[in-house]
Amino acid sequence: MTELPFLLDVLPQVHRDRLLALARDSSFPPGRRLFDEGGQADRFWLIRSGEVVLDLYVPGRPPPVVETIGPGQLLGWSWLFPPYRWHLGAQALGAVDAWEFPADQVRALCTADPALGHQLTLRCAEVIAERLQATRIRLLDLYAPRPGTP
Repeated sequence: MTELPFLLDVLPQVHRDRLLALARDSSFPPGRRLFDEGGQADRFWLIRSGEVVLDLYVPGRPPPVVETIGPGQLLGWSWLFPPYRWHLGAQALGAVDAWEFPADQVRALCTADPALGHQLTLRCAEVIAERLQATRIRLLDLYAPRPGTP
């Protein structure tokens, strides 16, 4: 990928380098469950290739897909805010390659470098807003009354 992932594209080179120093290569086969809603959010990923579906737990129903994310996108934002629990679930749609980041080390880096922490938090907030909107639209689509029904 020649384009920088969304999370990194506005960071100065020095901040990118510090953040990427914490990354490790990670791969997932098709169908692999990466995390479940409510589980401990102790890491996050920047997708390099492949796609991941985000889903929502709905009792008594298969989990509806809220969004599909792919190359250049952030997977996971729940690591940034206590109580550090996933707000959605995630599953690899196909083979996925990503950079994986340890949440505790990234939070420590953000505390040590407030300018980096501020930029990272702003980028994550943009992702959160997009995901909440996508979830809202998907739930309206799934559960809105159909024409002709009371």
